[in-house]
Amino acid sequence: MSKIAKTAAKAQTLKPRLPRGLVDRGPAEIAATQAMLQTIRESFELYGFEAVETPFIEYTEALGKFLPDLDRPNEGVFSFQDDDEAWLSLRYDLTAPLARYVAEHFDALPKPYRSYRAGYVFRNEKPGPGRFRQFMQFDADIVGAPSVAADAEICMMAADTLERVGIARGDYVVKVNNRKVLDGVMEAIGLGADDQAGRRLTVLRAIDKLDRLGVEGVRLLLGPGRKDESGDVTKGAGLPDAAIDRIIRYVSFQAAPTEGGDRLAFWENFFGGWTDVVGSSETGRQGIAELHAILRLCEAAGYGHDRVRADPSVVRGLEYYTGPVYEAELTFPVVDEDGQTVRFGSVAGGGRYDGLVGRFRSEPVPATGFSIGVSRLFSALQIVRSPIVTRAAGPGPVVVLVLDREEVAAYQALVAGLRGAGIRAEMYLGAAGLKAQMKYADRRGAPVAIIQGSDERARGEVQIKDLIEGAKAAEAIASNAEWKAARPAQFSVPEAEMVARVQEVLGRHFS
Repeated sequence: MSKIAKTAAKAQTLKPRLPRGLVDRGPAEIAATQAMLQTIRESFELYGFEAVETPFIEYTEALGKFLPDLDRPNEGVFSFQDDDEAWLSLRYDLTAPLARYVAEHFDALPKPYRSYRAGYVFRNEKPGPGRFRQFMQFDADIVGAPSVAADAEICMMAADTLERVGIARGDYVVKVNNRKVLDGVMEAIGLGADDQAGRRLTVLRAIDKLDRLGVEGVRLLLGPGRKDESGDVTKGAGLPDAAIDRIIRYVSFQAAPTEGGDRLAFWENFFGGWTDVVGSSETGRQGIAELHAILRLCEAAGYGHDRVRADPSVVRGLEYYTGPVYEAELTFPVVDEDGQTVRFGSVAGGGRYDGLVGRFRSEPVPATGFSIGVSRLFSALQIVRSPIVTRAAGPGPVVVLVLDREEVAAYQALVAGLRGAGIRAEMYLGAAGLKAQMKYADRRGAPVAIIQGSDERARGEVQIKDLIEGAKAAEAIASNAEWKAARPAQFSVPEAEMVARVQEVLGRHFS
């Protein structure tokens, strides 16, 4: 090939690049994630929930006012126009598609309707550390139940699910608040009118950053605005000092139950502090009563303040929440990117959204639910070394080596015998020799390699190489000559006994 041709060929070679904000996943992580999802699924089904699946794409109008930016449909979500000029969007979460599904099949579904679904959602946002454009959620919702008993069930199920996947009691808490209480606070500071909706949302999003920015950071966002470390400025809500002080007093309200005291009396005192903050707002007082009812139900079922508790800092940033809101937070310490010890934080959240399904129907439809951040929970399970993720990957396949290219059919028959007995197996399909094939088996994580040359085939035998035991033995052998003499963990058996002997080796290592 000429120099010019080589240069042209090089110029045409594409550079492999993963788009920003997206990740690739290998087989070990996929297997561990599936094991975690199965455990979550079993927990949800124990509470009577059933599976449903909605597509990745919805009409943009179905997401409607709940898009991050109303004026620019491609801001916050990925949107495109169909051939009939209708706008379509990749789903932003799993809740809005469920609302559309329930409304479309309303008469055929039992009410209340309990469902769960898992899948990827997409955010057209600036990617960064821990911020992805595609990530998986696992949701559970109850549609058609106006009672806060449904919210209590969600909180209890969240606690049970965390324990089932391997988060120890004491390492998590399900925190509950009520948007009606927050609405009461808004009314008390003069932001209750319809024309104040934009400022209310700014205030809610500021409060939602309390864990990350602290009280002073939230105070700035409620007032003139805040400049972050990079120099970017976030516009504030522009509230007067008196209003800011009232909100800060509300979100930073702290109390602790008396050791050995009456827990329900503790909640009465706790909510008493909130009553002072919401003032005469009937909406706020109703929210406090609903919160009290949720905690009483959880307490009666054995879910005390150590597992489910009220917390005024829980806001949830989306606008469609209308009542109780909750977050499942992991409380054990981890070291962040700056080397600082911090709490792991939230892995799930949700709340009541009584107006979302009603957008599609003439009558109101109550609904509540929560969503687990699958990737974030998976990271937490890796930190606590939950058996669900540490044991999920399992062994690689048994690899049948191919030493004679003219006898591929014979090797294929060996593989078929293993697969017929339920043993995961593959035949080497490359063109390399014995040494390279053994390296391939190691990289595949194979527990066993099957070797058959012309001499073994003439005798009707195969050699079984226990790669796990062989690796252990090789570490204790000093020289190559000694290794060749010992032939560690490798033995010959008749072809008819191959499957049974492989099963013995696998049983020894993985039973």
